[in-house]
Amino acid sequence: MIMWIILGGVVAIVLGVLGLIKWWLLFIKALAALVPFVLVVGGIFAFIIGVSSVKERAEEKREEAVEQSSENDKS
Repeated sequence: MIMWIILGGVVAIVLGVLGLIKWWLLFIKALAALVPFVLVVGGIFAFIIGVSSVKERAEEKREEAVEQSSENDKS
């Protein structure tokens, strides 16, 4: 069973290399087309993470203010 997996992997590598050689220009065009897409998706993720971080900090500050006011009320 393991030999079939290894053989399948070798065949996939050989076919992949042959495909890259044959369709190199198409491969480069596909990579060039993916760059803007990756930038947009990465930007969206960065924006979402940034907004989430700002909200989290604001929530922490609110909790600190509540804790401090409750401590001041006790004394």
